[in-house]
Amino acid sequence: MSTANLESPAGAASCGPCQHHGFCDGKGLAVFKESSWTSNAVAVQTLGICPTLAVTTRLENSLVMGVAMIFVCVGSSFMLSLLRHTTPRRIRLIASVAVIATFVILIDQFLKAFYWEMSRQLGPYVGLIITNCIVLGRAEAFAMQNKPQLAVVDAAAAAIGFAGILAVVGTVRELLGEGTVLGFTVLDPQWYTKNLVMVLAPGAFVVMGFLIAFFNWVQARNVDKR
Repeated sequence: MSTANLESPAGAASCGPCQHHGFCDGKGLAVFKESSWTSNAVAVQTLGICPTLAVTTRLENSLVMGVAMIFVCVGSSFMLSLLRHTTPRRIRLIASVAVIATFVILIDQFLKAFYWEMSRQLGPYVGLIITNCIVLGRAEAFAMQNKPQLAVVDAAAAAIGFAGILAVVGTVRELLGEGTVLGFTVLDPQWYTKNLVMVLAPGAFVVMGFLIAFFNWVQARNVDKR
């Protein structure tokens, strides 16, 4: 996987003294916007598509997966940024995977202990966060190059952007597929016929197609305004 599109925005290569221009020398907001919206991992870079298609049949599943992603992405980026000067370059990738795997195991065991039914529904997809391009990409392209506070901002932004897309797709699929949102009936079954396509993978592709088109339209408008 190429990390060319995952690198930090221009001018955000390091987090200078947070003294004169706000958080992270004024770079925090720019990094957050870049990672969460402008370069949204799912809608713009089309990363993390597998869990987006698999776990978004219901909004509840999407929210839990999004929280798990935020926990792993932020935690691993913070730790790897702290260790960036002490990790030998030849084992950097192995160290990154080991740190990410630790946080994945923590959230996976937490779900199994306290939220077993959700853990069963998500199946292997929590565990597969270890190999998620978004987490590894942010760790390698950003956290290992920047100070912890900026690495946390970047990781949180990327993960929140991912979680937001999951929430939108999960809401649309559950609403049109089951007529409910978070299990509460919204579309009365007396007049609404459930759309079973939305429960299946093709429904996720359809919703994702509209989301990607929306992102492209918004970004094209922004370019025209410049």
